[in-house]
Amino acid sequence: MATTTTAPPSDLLRIADLDSAQFEYLLELAGKMKREQTGWRDVLRGETLAMVFEKPSTRTRVSVAAAASRLGLAPLALRPDELQLGRGEPIGDTARALSGFVAAIVIRTFAQSELDEFAQYADVPVINALSDLHHPCQALADLLTIAERFGSLPGRRLVFVGDGNNNVAHSLLEAGALAGMDVTIASPSGYEPRPEIVEGARRAAEATGARIAVVDDARSAAEQADAVYTDVWVSMGEEEEQQRRRNDLAGYQVNAELMALAKPEAIFLHCLPAHRGEEVTADVIDGRWSAVWQQAANRLPTEQALLYALITGDWAHDQSNEDGR
Repeated sequence: MATTTTAPPSDLLRIADLDSAQFEYLLELAGKMKREQTGWRDVLRGETLAMVFEKPSTRTRVSVAAAASRLGLAPLALRPDELQLGRGEPIGDTARALSGFVAAIVIRTFAQSELDEFAQYADVPVINALSDLHHPCQALADLLTIAERFGSLPGRRLVFVGDGNNNVAHSLLEAGALAGMDVTIASPSGYEPRPEIVEGARRAAEATGARIAVVDDARSAAEQADAVYTDVWVSMGEEEEQQRRRNDLAGYQVNAELMALAKPEAIFLHCLPAHRGEEVTADVIDGRWSAVWQQAANRLPTEQALLYALITGDWAHDQSNEDGR
């Protein structure tokens, strides 16, 4: 594993909070935890994990709770209407109070700014389980899936097709840059990823040999890709724009014709939930290219590794710290 050059993060609010060695460490540890599922049950026994979910969730909520349980943590799911946040308590006050009860706080929210404020006042690790700008837990699972399918990440070509101005695309840019991958976002005009995130990924890519590109031609982007990725065209909070978005993105559907341009062994990825017949056709997501169920399952071990590293502060994978083995 590469030698880390920065101090371990106290939170994970976006992939760029990590350096390349820390990112690699989390994937390696996740792989070990996936293989040895019962070996970590006593590591954090007696501790509690707060899970604050302002938005609906299936995979994130269940995988985080399962990951916590495999570490001995008691997962506690909380809705805003169950907290004083729902009655106007300042974010900082809630963050300070929860810090006195739990070992870490996982938050799925709308605004990245609120998540950043929460982390500013919390005394325990805060993990972004999805915000409007970033989805770091998803990107960890995505790259673990690619690594499992192809054996390594450096030099692999990942192409995201569709709305590039979304949290998944942003996190893939940052993750691919750390892993030395070639990441291309193929989006129509007006749907490109945020320029500051692209530039940050390009700066990180200088140290790893990654290549970052943003284009508007999905077909040329998909040529010789190792992985083709898409997401829904209409996310939560965008329902009023759904017809316009569908019209704008109609030429960016991932279908068999597009997948045929990728490498013969290419895989298809989707963070789910998916709308068959819209951003992806059923023959792709349910066919031979699809790695989405492996990808979804990988949310558990990657989140387990992340919880372990942030709560224990063990970023060296010290065998003596593996209680319960």
